[in-house]
Amino acid sequence: MNREKDFHLIDPTWCLGCGIYGIFSALKKASAQLDLDPEQMVTVTGIGCHGRLNNYFKSYGFHALHGRTLPVATGVKLSNPRLQVVGVSGDGDAYSIGLGHLIHSIRRNINVTYLVADNRLYALTQGQTSPTSQMGFVSVSTPEGSKELPLNGLQLALASGGTFIARGFSGDPTQLASLIEKAMNHEGFALIEVLSPCVTQNKIITYEWFRSNIYGVDEDTSFNPSDKRQAWERLANKDKIPVGLIYVEKKPSYEALVLPDRKKPLVFNDLEVGELRLKKIMDKFQ
Repeated sequence: MNREKDFHLIDPTWCLGCGIYGIFSALKKASAQLDLDPEQMVTVTGIGCHGRLNNYFKSYGFHALHGRTLPVATGVKLSNPRLQVVGVSGDGDAYSIGLGHLIHSIRRNINVTYLVADNRLYALTQGQTSPTSQMGFVSVSTPEGSKELPLNGLQLALASGGTFIARGFSGDPTQLASLIEKAMNHEGFALIEVLSPCVTQNKIITYEWFRSNIYGVDEDTSFNPSDKRQAWERLANKDKIPVGLIYVEKKPSYEALVLPDRKKPLVFNDLEVGELRLKKIMDKFQ
């Protein structure tokens, strides 16, 4: 039985060939493989072309403000830790206005899967440069070429204490689905950057360009994704772009440290303060 259709609400209306179709497909595959039900999931999106995903993906969904995907996703997860929470952002949403939230979500190790669709520009607003645009990139906002170095989001995540760091390619939804499945099973914050071509605004960074410039880290039998030094070296390599599970580490999630009972929503926890404990609290402030 093909359970992917359980997560298909309506057909998407992105530009034909958009990389987000691959992300949509991979998320359905991973959710079906984990045998989840739509009511067990929440997708939180930001502002950008990716933001329409929860209109098409059948689950609970929340369309957040620009850059605010992760605060909303964090609130959902802490309110009901039983839910599988997936945040989806673009490279501008995640690495520009939402960058501060990303770093703090990583260091807290909140149990959320975060997909960042990286097309290396602001696609929805006609193709301005984003934090991941290459230096020299010509766009409507940089007619003489960008004068800024691109941000390496996964290096930043590794330096911030990330416990699950991966990169996928929307042109390979099967491999991406495998990464998403692993991320959903990970205890803690899981970041997957997805190389996702914009066929309308970016005629340089295409599917063909990515296929010529990426390699799978699992092609090297000596590579160990638990070795932070090796992960850093792969991410720092400017010749080729590593794809796959780049780093993974076991640490307690934020919910494990702060929630009294992760098996039920926060609202059902007994928050009553006993008379003896209340007296001790009151005595402190007298």
